[in-house]
Amino acid sequence: MTMNKNNCEFFCCSKEHLDFLKLQKRKTNFIKLLQSIVFVSGVCLWEIASRLNFIDSFLVSSPSRILKTIIELNNSHELWENIGCTVSETILGFLFGTILGILIAIVIWWSPLICKVSQPYLVVFNALPKVALGPIIIAWIGANIFSIIIMALLVSVIISIINILSGFQNVDREKTMLMKSFGSNKLQILTKLVFPANVPTIVSTLKINVGMSLIGVITGEFLISNKGIGYLIVYGGQIFKLDLVMAGIIILGIIASILYMGVSKLESIYVLRKK
Repeated sequence: MTMNKNNCEFFCCSKEHLDFLKLQKRKTNFIKLLQSIVFVSGVCLWEIASRLNFIDSFLVSSPSRILKTIIELNNSHELWENIGCTVSETILGFLFGTILGILIAIVIWWSPLICKVSQPYLVVFNALPKVALGPIIIAWIGANIFSIIIMALLVSVIISIINILSGFQNVDREKTMLMKSFGSNKLQILTKLVFPANVPTIVSTLKINVGMSLIGVITGEFLISNKGIGYLIVYGGQIFKLDLVMAGIIILGIIASILYMGVSKLESIYVLRKK
């Protein structure tokens, strides 16, 4: 039985299909509405509790005081300078960490000997708190922006290696054997089977690495930087200006959300092109 173009269009645009799409849209809008209500309610309760002295506004600040602090930072031209510093360091660490992680994962997958030798080291390095390496990195490279980028790279690269290598190793063995039976070499198997099959794994790793790179950058800024959101948080804590600390945390949350949405947008563009 064949189905022509008109029949396909009729099926895709049938009443049942349209009703299903409307139902899904209503569910999505309802969830977004609930999320907005929870957010607005939380902010309002926080502000009310602070104004009525149910909570100590000196310790936990309040939405109005945080907003005032952000406006003051903007008026003094410190806000965007510090945001730009943190974002640029995060993007560089994210890119270098991801690319290096993919290349190392390919090398380990390529050689079974290297894979067996490197496995315990990967486990140890993954469990090692990267902040412990901060003083060593500073001593080697110096107290500059490169040390911060290296911190971000170290935090993200090990996640990239482990996730992507696991994806490479879990490719269907029957498909691999089939390609070998047709005379495919290692490079052809990598480029035609293994890598395309792991694009979703790489994308999910990118989403993780955005947050991990930001953690590395903030850790580096805590240690050595004289600008950036991490520096503002440390400075605010040192002078007991907790409004500045809370403002920095809120800004970090916004930055992390925007970076994550950027990676998700790239994923959606890839999916649309693939279709």
